[in-house]
Amino acid sequence: MVFVMTQPATAQSVNYVGSEACIDCHNRQVEAWRGSHHEMAMKHATATSVLGNFSDQSLQHDGKTNRFFSKNGEYWVNIAGADQKFADFKISYTFGVYPLQQYMVEFPDGRIQLIPFAWDSRAPEKGGQRWFHLYPELTPVDEFYWTNAGQNWNFMCADCHSTNIKKNYNEGSNSYDTTWSDINVGCEACHGPASGHIDYITRGKGEQSTSESEGLMDARQVGLTRDLGVQVKQWVAREGEKTLQPQLIEPTEQTQTCAQCHSRRTQLNETADHVNGAFLDKYRLSLITPELYYHDGQIYDEDYVYGSFLQSRMAQKGVTCTNCHDPHTAKLTVAEEAVCSQCHVSPEYASSEHTLHQPGTEAAKCTTCHMPETTYMQIDPRRDHSWHVPRPDLSQHIKTPNVCTGCHQDKTNQWADKELGKRFPNSAYRHQQHFGVAFYADSINHQAAPDALSYTAQDSSLSDIIRGSALSRMAGNTGQNTLVALARAVKHDSELIRLGAIEGASGYGWPERWQILSPLLTDPVLAVRTETAGALVEFWQQMLLQQRDRLNGPLQEYIEIQKFNADRGFGRTNLANVYRAMGEMDKAVLWYQGAIEVEPYFANSYVNLADLYRSQNNDELALQVLQQGMEAQPNDSALPYSAGLALLRTGKAEKANQYLKRAAEKAVGNAHYWYVYGLALEKSDVLASSRALSSAFDISGNPQHLYAQCEVLARNYQLGEVAAEFESCTQQLGQIVAPEVVKQLKVRAGN
Repeated sequence: MVFVMTQPATAQSVNYVGSEACIDCHNRQVEAWRGSHHEMAMKHATATSVLGNFSDQSLQHDGKTNRFFSKNGEYWVNIAGADQKFADFKISYTFGVYPLQQYMVEFPDGRIQLIPFAWDSRAPEKGGQRWFHLYPELTPVDEFYWTNAGQNWNFMCADCHSTNIKKNYNEGSNSYDTTWSDINVGCEACHGPASGHIDYITRGKGEQSTSESEGLMDARQVGLTRDLGVQVKQWVAREGEKTLQPQLIEPTEQTQTCAQCHSRRTQLNETADHVNGAFLDKYRLSLITPELYYHDGQIYDEDYVYGSFLQSRMAQKGVTCTNCHDPHTAKLTVAEEAVCSQCHVSPEYASSEHTLHQPGTEAAKCTTCHMPETTYMQIDPRRDHSWHVPRPDLSQHIKTPNVCTGCHQDKTNQWADKELGKRFPNSAYRHQQHFGVAFYADSINHQAAPDALSYTAQDSSLSDIIRGSALSRMAGNTGQNTLVALARAVKHDSELIRLGAIEGASGYGWPERWQILSPLLTDPVLAVRTETAGALVEFWQQMLLQQRDRLNGPLQEYIEIQKFNADRGFGRTNLANVYRAMGEMDKAVLWYQGAIEVEPYFANSYVNLADLYRSQNNDELALQVLQQGMEAQPNDSALPYSAGLALLRTGKAEKANQYLKRAAEKAVGNAHYWYVYGLALEKSDVLASSRALSSAFDISGNPQHLYAQCEVLARNYQLGEVAAEFESCTQQLGQIVAPEVVKQLKVRAGN
């Protein structure tokens, strides 16, 4: 046989050809793909794709009737729009397939928006075959109201639900002309552009090498750009190990390919290669933040798997997605009960001594305890892919959920911990040190948290994403251990650890932050060097010319990223912040105003614009902007807080206190707002001031807040009615500070 060899394909030399070009040669894979979540990710709304009942159905919501109907072969809804007036909207696209299907409306400016009603596609006996409202509590000022940016397909969804997306956002007209090569997740969404492969097949048609026939050829040798194979070709048994171990880990691009869509991230551009290059060249991955994860790394909000997976031992051992999942059907490769036993071969894992439950029951499955489900979108359960060992002992202290009391809801964490202690007396996990303690300590401002985070960040036994997350949570800390952790992090091989160091250094001013972070300005990974530039540009006015020259290159890349995201308020606000730091105030104002225009409910744009006016000693204009913001976004707390401070500066204390109170009440859990409100109240109402400061301490546990309360009462002790409250406050303070501190307060109070 003659083997015809083409040059290895590169992302720059090939084009997308569409999934239809794959059918003739890859019929088996295409048939498996048909009807899958990938194939049904998005479709034109037709009789074959639409699952919902549009035969003049109605659904009551908030006392109003919403209708789903068809006319002239098209699908329509009559629902409230952005102005809260009911109107007819044509459904242009379907979105997803099971357990729910969503529907999208296309607007004249190119925006494609997901309506708030979804079709429950489950069987009737499971509660399905009905319309329901996905977000019943939302109002038109919420980001995820259906006509707002949070439900915009072009920005939020397109890159994952369609193939070869070009967003084509026009900044000037605030419109889209988005294109794709496949409307859904087609072959090339995973395998990459296939023109090189088609060229290879065409030029070598009918001719095949021995190595090709044996399936040994590298993907690039047949004109493809990605190696989607598994990382471990052979798993072997080793003495002393209960699970099979990798004989050899050979990195492939499979996991990073899947991570494009199965991760929480922000897109940085459409041009970089996140598969053959660094993932962070194209996407900024979300770390383990309190908004997305519990303190111990379990999923809280939707994380789409990748952030969880990176925490796991599975990832470290070379496991890839297709070890468990068929990429074409998107189903498990084997029965759920057998997936884990592919590697966990020891008989003890299947025994009731290990599972603690009757064999064959749901409770005895590996996934029940080690991959607990969380239900999103009301009916869509998703499993945690970090494979945590249940730790009720940890839950007792850091208030995280665990599967034991998740099922045995009539029991306590203490009971569950005691039971596990009986069943696993020699457990290596129970009472083992855990990073979640450090993360929890940080969340309550515990005095030991800075050092605990520093040690976590330097613990090489932990995954890179945990260490990077520990670094990011160090933001605001400036102790010696923090400095050591940051100095090591900026030199680390892991891009996630270097990324975490950028936010972690935010407690330092000039020139310390420059000294810590400036080496990252030449980082090989886009997200790292550009976030560094975004962090350091704040000090532009203090920089030497040589420092500005070093900053300029990555700063221009940072600006390009924000322009790519200029369809969102955060992108334009970030740009305005850059120009403000550089002293280009007119440009900054225009970008802040642009942010308000494209996303009027995005509070940060108003806060930052008002702060710019304040810096120019124009408090009146600043207040006007904040008032505009509070009208556009009445649910935000930062706006009334900023307005309160502005009014305090102008001597309007009574009005200021009203806004500060509103801010504190809206920002659930923001101790600083209660602290500032409490201090502002001192001149008008000492007891109210004391109560507000007490609330700050209750939230934060920060002794400084309790000290401030006692100090206010000491300063006003002569009023008489504060004596009892002062005594109570100092008694509480005396339990956490040195006796001399309380003694000095009592001297100040005159008792």
